Formats: sequence, C-alpha cells, structure tokens
Amino acid sequence: MDSSVPLESQMEKIEQRLKESSMPNDLLERIEEEIAVVKSSLNAQGSFANFENLVNYVNWVEKLPFGKETKDTLDLGVAKQILDKNHYGLDSVKDKILEYLSSLILNIENKTNQELKSPVLCLLGLVGTGKTTLAYSVAESLGRKFERIPFGGMSGAWSLRGQSRTIPDAEPGFIIKSLAHAQSKNCVILLDELDRVIERERSDIMGVLVELLDAEQNKAFIDHYIDYPFDLSQVLFVATVNNTTNIATAVLDRLEMVQMPSFTDEEKITIAKSFLFPKIRKQTGLSENQIAIDDIVWPTVVRPLGFDSGIRSLERTIEGISRKVARLVVEGKAQSVQITNENIKEFLPKM
Repeated sequence: MDSSVPLESQMEKIEQRLKESSMPNDLLERIEEEIAVVKSSLNAQGSFANFENLVNYVNWVEKLPFGKETKDTLDLGVAKQILDKNHYGLDSVKDKILEYLSSLILNIENKTNQELKSPVLCLLGLVGTGKTTLAYSVAESLGRKFERIPFGGMSGAWSLRGQSRTIPDAEPGFIIKSLAHAQSKNCVILLDELDRVIERERSDIMGVLVELLDAEQNKAFIDHYIDYPFDLSQVLFVATVNNTTNIATAVLDRLEMVQMPSFTDEEKITIAKSFLFPKIRKQTGLSENQIAIDDIVWPTVVRPLGFDSGIRSLERTIEGISRKVARLVVEGKAQSVQITNENIKEFLPKM
C-alpha cells in the first residue's frame, strides 16, 4: 500500500483492477460488497485496518488462475526423451511414469476427463535417489508449470489451507500460493516428503491431504484465507516419501507407490561422469582444461565413505573436489589439476 497516494485514489484503482479481472462473478460481487463497507468506514474516519486487509486480499485473489492454464504436450515420445535425458537408468520407474502419463493423455485427448481419477503417483525411496527431479521431469514432459511444497517440519494444517482473515497477518496456504506463483490451474504440484511432517500436527495435515488427493473432493478446495472454492481437479499432484510408516491409511489409499531403486556403483559412475561432473565443474567456475579426473579414480569418488543408496553424497563429493581445485587455481598454486589414484585422498572429504 502506497501511503503517499490518497486512500480514495487507491480504492478507485482497486475497483478498476477488479473490473478487468477474470475472477468469478459471485466472488467479484462479494468483494464489491466489502469495498462498500470499507468505503463507509473510511468516510466515517474509521480504522484503516480493514482497508489494508482488503487490499491484501484483493492482491492475492487477483493472482489466482481461475481461467488460466498451459497447453499440454500430449506426446509420450517427448516424455520418454525428457525422462531419459534427465535420468540415467531407473527403467522400471520410467515405465510406471509413462504408463501413468498415457492414461492422462487419453483422458485429455478424449475430452471425457481433464483430470486423472486414478491414485496420485508417489515416489518412494531413500534420500538422494532422484524423487524430486523425476517429479520435475513429469511437469517438463507435459509442458506444465512446476511447484514444490516441502512437508519437512510443516507446522500445521493451516500451512496448506491458509488462515482466516480475522487472524492478524494471515496468509493463504501453500496450495493457493503455488497456484498464484504458477499462474496455471493445471500445474504440477509436488508434495515433497509427506512422511516428514511434525508428529503433533500429522493427523490434521493428513486430513487436508485426503481432500487434496481425492478427485471427488478437490473440485471445490477452500483455503481459509481466500474463503472461496477453487477447482484443483486439473492440478497434477505428485508425492514423494522416504518411507510409509507415518502416512495415514486414508492417504495411502489415494497414492500409487513407485519404488525408487538404489543406484549401483556402475550407474553412479556413469551419472557422475556424464551428468554431475560437467554441471558441477561449470558451477564452480572451472574450465575443462583446469580439472580432469582419471577413469580409474571414479570408484573411489563414488564410495569415499562407504555405501550410499542415492547420489546426493556423490554430488557433494564432486563439489568438494572441484572447490579444492578452484582454490588451487585462484591461489596460483596450479593452472590445472589431474585427479589420480596418487592424489585423490587430498581432495576427498575427511571422515
């Protein structure tokens, strides 16, 4: 709110914006009624709190994509190319995803359903096995916007559903915020690490999840801040969990589990050489001729401290090696570094 502009002028601008908006008529009428009440309050030298509340509310509602969606890419060949480009191996997981996308594509092409009625895809696996990046690849395959909601440490159901406007400094929940940011009502929303919510809030959060994931209920999802039903039926939800121990049965019933396999050492070496190392080298600021890693060294890089099912530790190891080389270059101690069996211990993380 601009304090240098008279409140009456700001109110006029809000009314003009509302006339140009695409929000539903009944919601527009309700806001116009609120404007009339606030105007009366201002004319009577009343509190400005209601004005600020109204401005914040209108700003959020205007961002909602009531009539906005992206055009889907309905090509399974393109989806396969993207999955193969972004992920080495994981053939069984890719097959599951392609089967899932096939059902969605048929529904959209036949125009019988714009939403997918089957259970929500849930990628189950240990940390670092590629769950989050696979969810992003699903969005990329469809040409949809991608949003991520982290459940780790989520402090209450209000984080998803928002808070009533009667509460000071209230805000919408993550669902509405994701839609507002995506500016698309058919975006892909990743519900990341459902099993990591705080225990004392688990029951309430699982209750909201049941509504989100149920195709019969999410057509009229009500965020407590927006206080108006929003149709989530075209949103494609994807979930991830590390394990299912803390997931409510009602939520599990709405999830289709896809087990993420652990990477073998051979797969990790290929991923490291072909994907991780080139990316990390660039991020570190090193050129190709400033750092090289001998092929014989990669088994040691992959397993410096023992077995790890994912690739997150591998990524950190390569980052550590690259930064040590970058320091040598910046300090003028080397123009280029070749990582060999003889010097690898100097660059690996310490126990």
